[in-house]
Amino acid sequence: MELLHSGKVREVYADGRDILLVASDRISIYDVVLPTAIPDKGKILTQLSLWWFEQLADVVPNHVISSTDVPAEWAGRAVRCERLEMVMVECIARGYLAGSGLKEYERDGAVSGVSLPAGLIEGSDLPEPIFTPTTKVPPGEGHDEFMTYGDVEAKVGRDVAAELKRITLEVYKRGQQVASGNGIIIADTKIELGFAADGTLTLGDELLTPDSSRFWAADEWKPGGTQRYLDKQFLRDWSSTLTAWDRTAPGPEIPDEVVEATRNRYVEVYERLTGDKWV
Repeated sequence: MELLHSGKVREVYADGRDILLVASDRISIYDVVLPTAIPDKGKILTQLSLWWFEQLADVVPNHVISSTDVPAEWAGRAVRCERLEMVMVECIARGYLAGSGLKEYERDGAVSGVSLPAGLIEGSDLPEPIFTPTTKVPPGEGHDEFMTYGDVEAKVGRDVAAELKRITLEVYKRGQQVASGNGIIIADTKIELGFAADGTLTLGDELLTPDSSRFWAADEWKPGGTQRYLDKQFLRDWSSTLTAWDRTAPGPEIPDEVVEATRNRYVEVYERLTGDKWV
């Protein structure tokens, strides 16, 4: 087995023709890995992704080969996957206004070149979900930047761009439909797509997790301010209170109470979505 890549959260190993994707308990914000782990985080991300891959199997194929044919020491946090040729575009769908999308809207009245109605505020639901892709920058080489749909067409071609948009929005809409039945709003989500050996666009990485999505409690949603986040935005908000940290490495240690509160949010969203108790 060969280590191919060690990312902010995951290690990627080659095992023959397969890939082993192993999710650690590390957490990153603003592209900086913090020195404190969140217990069980890697397992929660893995198990929630597997649940979502199954829920959306009829929408788009995914890279999962097996969640059990993995080394025992990585049980629960590793997935055996098909190798994909990843598309170098971050595919993002937004149904609500928050985060960098809110900042872009406040400046331009649009996100990724998609014009939006005037008068929207933080937390507003959009008239319809929008595709807001960004660049895919390697770790340590800067931050992802918004792309227009025209930028995507220029990068990957018209046909592939159309499929990226279609799949991303369909994943978001189906995910939001499932989540809303469990009292969860998915404000936005990022997915990774790549080409399988037969040329099929296929979901990779993770899917609709607290690391890749903004989750809000539906019964507490109120436009006009910060929502109660059930994802790692909670940790970003905590870090914004640290006047001594400039969002560059090394990151700050996370206090025990913030670690616990972060873990509790990951567990809560897992349990509310799947209906299963996290043990």
